[in-house]
Amino acid sequence: MAKLDEKYYFKKIKTDRASGVLLHISSLADPYGIGTLGKKSREFVKFLDDAGQTYWQMLPVGPTGYGDSPYQSFSTYAGNPYFVDLDILKDLELLTREEIENKIFVDNPEKADFGRIYQERFEVLRLAYSRFDIENKDFKLFIEKNAKWLQDYVLFMSIKDYFHEVKWTEWPDEFKYRNQDALARFEEENIEEVNFHRFIQFMFFEQWDDLKKYMKEYGILTIGDLPIYVAEDSSDVWANPEVFQLNDNLDPEFVGGCPPDAFSDDGQLWGNPIYNWDHLEETGYQWWLDRIEWNFNIFDCIRLDHFRGFESYWRIPAGDKTAKNGSWQPGPGMKLFGALREKFGDLPIIAEDLGYMTKEVYNFRMETGFPSMKILQFAFDPECNSDYLPHNYDDNCVVYTGTHDNDTIIGWLENARFEEIETAKKYLNITDEETFNWGLIRGAMTSVAKMAIFQMQDLLMLDNSTRMNNPGILGGNWEWRMRDGALNPYLSGRLRELTRISGRLKK
Repeated sequence: MAKLDEKYYFKKIKTDRASGVLLHISSLADPYGIGTLGKKSREFVKFLDDAGQTYWQMLPVGPTGYGDSPYQSFSTYAGNPYFVDLDILKDLELLTREEIENKIFVDNPEKADFGRIYQERFEVLRLAYSRFDIENKDFKLFIEKNAKWLQDYVLFMSIKDYFHEVKWTEWPDEFKYRNQDALARFEEENIEEVNFHRFIQFMFFEQWDDLKKYMKEYGILTIGDLPIYVAEDSSDVWANPEVFQLNDNLDPEFVGGCPPDAFSDDGQLWGNPIYNWDHLEETGYQWWLDRIEWNFNIFDCIRLDHFRGFESYWRIPAGDKTAKNGSWQPGPGMKLFGALREKFGDLPIIAEDLGYMTKEVYNFRMETGFPSMKILQFAFDPECNSDYLPHNYDDNCVVYTGTHDNDTIIGWLENARFEEIETAKKYLNITDEETFNWGLIRGAMTSVAKMAIFQMQDLLMLDNSTRMNNPGILGGNWEWRMRDGALNPYLSGRLRELTRISGRLKK
């Protein structure tokens, strides 16, 4: 990746009366078990263009581990090895068609089998690496330009492989506490493994840059998703323990989550280590500045997850089995975002301000100037006093019919109260001919919100068997994949016409 291009910061991107589609890369209909940065990603870009859309919104694109969640990545910088397209490697003469087909097996093309992908994909990537010239000048330049994060990441992954995937806090002390002599010896003795992980990242970002160039030809912009926290078992925590609230054994003293509410008596226990905001303030928030800079080197716009946690966050003692015993602690507030603005100017950030909101959080979000999120599925309480009803929006918001954490619209129809469904029908004047899906999409499109985003599942009118994530449930998440051939001229034409009459056509 080149040094940050000013276009991602200072060019005014299209935010007024725009729309887009939420679809993670993993859900593309590539033939080898999971979506990639290859042919199907370009087909989706072409679909967005045909449909008059401006944005492709994705989930985090980092490497995933246990649980397969893109929000629990081994690195906030690295790319997911699964997204490296194998056909592109074939075109580079690093693989043959027969080798790919003999090593990759897909039982269900509409579901990502992460267990099988983990077993198969790295074997194929190692074969490709065995034919790669590590003296390649672009490869060497990539290593040099990205050394600040890449060196820690490739060592982390190589040592993790060496110790059979156990958490880094269970490594021998010389590696756990990052003895520099021990790390240098390990790299020298395991250089092939280290270079293998460098190779994967090189290929990921080569393919990513090529895809971004293709998107630029069609005027399609990306919305990335930046989790507030990083995974405990990550190169980020291993390489920067001072940034987090850890004890002398480098275990978290406290972890993140959400308090009990009407939906959960126990609250949500995420388990991520929380930040040492005092240390971050003393260092001018450099760790966060670097993280934000990198993500804007990749994406055109960012959805900042769990935004309210920057005003105050729920801190839970490590080892607790629920989130009940947590407490609210002050976040960095405008001190962090003032530092970001001072360095980068105004950034195209969407504040994910869902969940437990207070006047303080609302005022904080207003002070940043970031658009808020509105979820149309939450709007239709029969009392009609919801802030999510379109007539209560100001224009500085982004409206979603639902997100990756929600039901599909069909799923919502199956689970919502009868009174909510009837309220939605009356409010939006939805007819059987239009269908509920397109009625809600129309409701979002014709609102005053700056941006309107729709899940691909809802455009395809799919039920909850295709839901991307059920928060708090381990297993069965993140697996949905789009059926090959689902993108068609009728669908793009219908979406384009609704986009046109709503004044949201891509300029």
